[in-house]
Amino acid sequence: MKKNHLNVNKQFMVGNGILAFAVILVIVIFLYSSYRLQRRAEAGRAYAERYGVCLSRGFAGDSLLVHVNDSLVFVGTVPADSFCLEVPRVADECVLFVTDGRSGRTSFFNLPAKGGEVSLRREGDEVVQEGGVLPPGA
Repeated sequence: MKKNHLNVNKQFMVGNGILAFAVILVIVIFLYSSYRLQRRAEAGRAYAERYGVCLSRGFAGDSLLVHVNDSLVFVGTVPADSFCLEVPRVADECVLFVTDGRSGRTSFFNLPAKGGEVSLRREGDEVVQEGGVLPPGA
């Protein structure tokens, strides 16, 4: 007569395998849900602040590229000596890049989080900021 043995080692290994699979499945579900919620929160973020960029002196007839962070705002020839753009705020921290087509030089300016107006002028081949940033409504 044959005696039925329970193969304890085999049962233990199968149980550990099932438990490991369950743990990995729970981790994957948790990561997926947290990334999905984070993406929803970022997609719903919009900023009400706006920037006014005024090119005041020395830009008439020049070819310029104006960027805010990685967004191209203006490309082309400046039509008049006093030219203004209205730019929406796109991130928590914004930087204005002005690239001169004539010299190829890029100037950059930090923009405040509350919006406002930035007035730029040309001094030789450089683009400089006049005064500071005016607050919105000033």
